[in-house]
Amino acid sequence: MSTSRIRTASRIVAALSAASCLAAGLAAAPAAADPRPRTLGELAKRHHKYFGSATDNPEFTDAAYMELLGSEFGQTTPGNAMKWYATEPERGVFDFAAADEVVSFAKAHHQKVRGHTLVWHSQLPAWLTEGTWTADELRAILKNHIQTVARHYKGRVIHWDVVNEALNEDGTYRESLFYKALGPGYIADALRWAHEADPHAKLYLNDYNVDGIGPKSDAYYILIKQLKADGVPVEGFGLQGHLALQYGFPAGVQENIQRFADLGVDVAITELDIRMPLPATPEKLATQATWYAEYVKACLAVEKCVGVTIWDYTDKYSWIPSVFPGEGAALPYDENLRPKPAYQAIRKVLGG
Repeated sequence: MSTSRIRTASRIVAALSAASCLAAGLAAAPAAADPRPRTLGELAKRHHKYFGSATDNPEFTDAAYMELLGSEFGQTTPGNAMKWYATEPERGVFDFAAADEVVSFAKAHHQKVRGHTLVWHSQLPAWLTEGTWTADELRAILKNHIQTVARHYKGRVIHWDVVNEALNEDGTYRESLFYKALGPGYIADALRWAHEADPHAKLYLNDYNVDGIGPKSDAYYILIKQLKADGVPVEGFGLQGHLALQYGFPAGVQENIQRFADLGVDVAITELDIRMPLPATPEKLATQATWYAEYVKACLAVEKCVGVTIWDYTDKYSWIPSVFPGEGAALPYDENLRPKPAYQAIRKVLGG
């Protein structure tokens, strides 16, 4: 055989050998695994926001529930464990066991925590509501409660709902125990005391039916503007977002969020759920999904809207049926922890 033919044959053999090796390698290589879908918490983080869920201690015995709570969400709020009746059941006697359980779970799962709530007219212990107090006594009790709780969780919560539901629907002050004894100044005092106890937590006022522009949200706008002018450390406004299909989607949600942001405070969607008259139907669930999407879109559109918290994530543990008989199905997961159209709508808006 000529030298040129030998060279040609060698090249053919080498090429065939390389092709065989490549084919063998490809055959031996495992198929690439599908990437794990991003969670709602991870998707929100790409927008520099959080997406979270409230929780409550009785639910901690439900392993399937806890697995989803810890994996899907980037933030949590103790639904009841930080309220006054739970944290100071007797005057000067504090009990943080239930709230510590939630905070420890959040830390183990790399979740942010919103503190809820330091001052509220509801779920107060009997010793407080049934007592007879002078203004000075009540002021001292209020300061001690706020500062003891806030100091206990110093550095472990990102926000405090310092004063919850302070106004009526028409924008007037709610005639709470604190307002009647101390006047409207109790709000500024509460914010100052909380800031002294935990200067790094963002301090919020929080309420319901303030989603769009109206008398109640107007009153909060005026109040926060005045508090800031007076140097009071108010740093956030919480829109609870307890909506109901039968009342229609609130108008001007994004515009409302933006005007509070323009005051220089952060805005958080703090307790979002969207209930409906039962039974749930495909049409109602589709409308609910659209509403969830629109609310989340409104937050994404405003830089200072920092995140969204749903008021628990599953209908299994929703507060709605016990408070609004005949209504429910308010959350993105059903009673069997299966995602509903609302879950998919939220994912889509977040970019999932």
